[in-house]
Amino acid sequence: MRVAVVTDSTCDLSTSAARRLGLVIVPLRLSLVGGGALSPDDPAPVYAYQRAGGRVTTAPPGPEAFAARYARLLRGCDAVLSVHLSGALSQTVGQAREAAAGFGERVRVVDSGVASVALAEAALRARAALDAGADLDAAEAAVARARTHGLTQFTVPTLDYLRLGGRLGRVQRFVGNMLDVRPVLGFGEGRLRPLRRVRTDQALAEMLLSLEDRYGSAPLHLTVAHAGADPAALLELRAAALRSRLRVVGGRAQLIGGVIGAHVGPGLYGLGACPADL
Repeated sequence: MRVAVVTDSTCDLSTSAARRLGLVIVPLRLSLVGGGALSPDDPAPVYAYQRAGGRVTTAPPGPEAFAARYARLLRGCDAVLSVHLSGALSQTVGQAREAAAGFGERVRVVDSGVASVALAEAALRARAALDAGADLDAAEAAVARARTHGLTQFTVPTLDYLRLGGRLGRVQRFVGNMLDVRPVLGFGEGRLRPLRRVRTDQALAEMLLSLEDRYGSAPLHLTVAHAGADPAALLELRAAALRSRLRVVGGRAQLIGGVIGAHVGPGLYGLGACPADL
């Protein structure tokens, strides 16, 4: 059975990178407050606008956008597995489900419970399962395993952008007014959760140590990610990860895309790990 795997631009893969990996991207809408629309594929204008004091907003694709993409894919495939960012963070998965209702069992929509590099890993695990001969149930189970056994952590230099987007809550109370401290954040129950507080200059080392404690010598797929259109910073993160005791056998280095960047701002960086042998 030929199955297309669809995800959205919050996976932080560009459209061309996703295509090379066997995924199809349905983009969220990205707009400058007081300006015009932007492409989710190019984060640089987002960060430039934010650094100049501007605000960037996002909106989910409408059901019609999903329906058009599903119809096009089903002309050459038997089914579509559509894997999206957490429904607790966005209406995107709900819009996809509304569109999928018109295609019966040929389109299955899955709430990944995560976003960003964790969403990319979940969609890629589904793709790998299907390529190995799995059916839709087994591919959906691969998404669930990636969520359950994976760990994504990231840190931000400021909470201002998350505050503007209304995505703070417990994170704001957790950090408080402490100076020279960064929050390490992750996903739990589909939402953004504070994991711990660390000194600013120790954040990366602390994140790597937590992954070493959790996974030991298990072979991992590791993704390093940075927001700010700064390839040099991305290379520094990758080098630090490879110097660690983690047994990295696969993974990616990703610049955070414009949609996630609109909510976190420049300077975020993170690590996403998942056992290679799930």
